[in-house]
Amino acid sequence: MLKQKTHYFYAILAIAAILCLFDLINAPIALLLGVVVAQLSDNPIPKVTSRLSKYILQYSIVGLGFGINLVHAAKAGATGLGVTALSIVLTLLVGMLIGRKLGIERNISLLISSGTAICGGSAIAAVAPVVGAKDDETSVSLATIFLLNAVALLIFPPIGRLLHLSELQFGFWSAIAIHDTSSVVGAASVFGDNALNIATTIKLERSLWIVPISLLFSYLYGGGGKRASFPLFIVLFLVAMVIGTYLPIPETLLMGVTAIARRTLNMALFLIGMGLSFKAIRSVGVRPIVLGVTVWIIVGVVSLYGIRLLL
Repeated sequence: MLKQKTHYFYAILAIAAILCLFDLINAPIALLLGVVVAQLSDNPIPKVTSRLSKYILQYSIVGLGFGINLVHAAKAGATGLGVTALSIVLTLLVGMLIGRKLGIERNISLLISSGTAICGGSAIAAVAPVVGAKDDETSVSLATIFLLNAVALLIFPPIGRLLHLSELQFGFWSAIAIHDTSSVVGAASVFGDNALNIATTIKLERSLWIVPISLLFSYLYGGGGKRASFPLFIVLFLVAMVIGTYLPIPETLLMGVTAIARRTLNMALFLIGMGLSFKAIRSVGVRPIVLGVTVWIIVGVVSLYGIRLLL
């Protein structure tokens, strides 16, 4: 019986993954498809699919880099540098303050605030060892951020269109107000090519803050002095932009690479959605979700107001 269920799961996984490679499946649909599969069948290989989604996501982002002009990206990054620094600092302070008011453990408040401020699960994974977070604290924080990521991917594009945001404005807003790079790229890809380029660049620029923030927390809270791990795919993304901008590569080839990257991104989002079962939702609890939602709404509203004012 168990073997039959495993085969059933593999069949669903294969069909859904193939569907993600076609135009009829965009980023939000891919995520929802993964969530549906999570409810229909228990995942017999959760560690494998989790690891696979991570690598496919990273390769997809690197592939998208070939389609982004480095000169334009540098201008966008320079424009967003001050906004990025200010938003990260304020998010961390607000998150810790609200966490204390809600009576949430310090480490969980640190992790959720870091994930909201910088880049979701990657930031949590980097900060957790330097503050000495326990496994359950890390899991709860990751689950909270994951839930909000799924919601953000679905609601941000409609909100952006409802408010008549330009692609420039939406690119900045999604990069600041959505946690994980996967959901940022997914939401921006639905909104437009220019929004995608801006959002990806700004979000990866925010990811660079993983190292200084982790070092700061190591100094303040002392988690054994462990070094923060730096995501290699960010470096490869920058290399891809340099290659796509300055090397004499045919435009059709670059467009082909970025088109493939968008398809594989959908596959990554599908695999991520498979981790969102009702069991995972129940395991999070109420208070961490209240903290995550409250900080997220504050960041989203304040950043949206600032972006519409400045851009």
